[in-house]
Amino acid sequence: MATARPPDVIALHKVCKAFAKPSGEPLPVLRDIELAVADGEILGLLGRSGSGKSTLLRIAGGLIKPTSGEVRYRGAPLAGPAAGIAVVFQSFALYPWLSVLDNVELGLDALGLSTEEARRRAMAAIDLIGLDGFQSAYPRELSGGMRQRVGFARAIVSEPILLLMDEPFSALDVLTAETLRTDFLDLWVEHKLPTKAVLMVTHNIEEAVLMCDRILVLGAHPGHIAAEIPVSLPQPRNRLDAAFHAIVDEIYSILTSRITAAIGAQSAIHGGTVQFLPQVSTSRIGGFIETLAAPPYEGHAELAGIGGPLALGINDLFSIAAALHMLELAELDDGDIKLTAAGRLFAEGGTEERKRLFREHLVRFVPLAAHIRQVLDEREGHQAPRARFEFELEDHLNPADADHTLRAVIEWGRYAELFSYDDTTRTFGLELSPT
Repeated sequence: MATARPPDVIALHKVCKAFAKPSGEPLPVLRDIELAVADGEILGLLGRSGSGKSTLLRIAGGLIKPTSGEVRYRGAPLAGPAAGIAVVFQSFALYPWLSVLDNVELGLDALGLSTEEARRRAMAAIDLIGLDGFQSAYPRELSGGMRQRVGFARAIVSEPILLLMDEPFSALDVLTAETLRTDFLDLWVEHKLPTKAVLMVTHNIEEAVLMCDRILVLGAHPGHIAAEIPVSLPQPRNRLDAAFHAIVDEIYSILTSRITAAIGAQSAIHGGTVQFLPQVSTSRIGGFIETLAAPPYEGHAELAGIGGPLALGINDLFSIAAALHMLELAELDDGDIKLTAAGRLFAEGGTEERKRLFREHLVRFVPLAAHIRQVLDEREGHQAPRARFEFELEDHLNPADADHTLRAVIEWGRYAELFSYDDTTRTFGLELSPT
């Protein structure tokens, strides 16, 4: 007989979120989100930048309201911040003029406890999270890992039922993050935390598989749930296990398929001129191509296998891969990346050969770059303000994505000598373009 699912601590039903475009029309950020976190569960939200992970987390915390849909916390509608929900943020967010103890006690301000009880609970949280002896220290005296421990202690001191974590380990170095991650899991598995459920945002695939009972993979533009992956491996989990690697590979395959599908879909909107471009420098594009072309990869690699040796996080890795796929210098397929013939020529070419090839592919495969060049060619003074293209993009992209897209096309256009850009006057021009 199937085991009954524990009761939901929080559930989101058909949640949508939109922000206003400059025209006043809504710009969807999240679409029809359906999720629930059960008692005793760690649920991970995994996706690239722009998929709405942090917005979704803030809706779950009652910090912002959805445009439509319903959020229910412990069976009741959530209308704002609620008792029993705490957040661990990506940044340490500590008050530098307060001691560790004072910073942790801030997590109790809204509970109206006596001074003695607040001090007792704060000291207990400090001891539990591994900060005993540092209660009188100030943030400036602590390492990054210790400061994030203060952030955890401040979150758990209120004995939350639901703990929301927004990339809590991403600001730490690899070894510190691994230690803090392991310590948290030990407390969770041994039921030493008062918390009943965790909703965690991450962009680290291995971290998600290491920590979560289920993973929701989010697609972007607007954010939506693209896949749900159960992780039934017992804790503690071993990164070297074949079963662990199989789940990691499955997620890479899902994300690469989402990238290629999104690129194809966006290229159909206004001829691709409003397509989101990943903000990747040409030096990183060139360096990645050189690495992929050389032994041991010889032009073909699994993304899961090449990201680690290059010390690339998921956002950087998939941004570079997406850029190469857009420019048709490489192909993405089922978690693999393979150089095209043009990509191999780029790897073998000198500076001028690379610039020429990059320019040809930029004009042919990035419609926004070709559009900017056409506008400049047609204008008498061969100049155009950035706002001219910014307004076009913001009718279809949120302001942050529009800005990233323009920064990317400026970087690529300058490298290819397709056009110039003056950041002081915020103007595109042709004065540096080859004849």
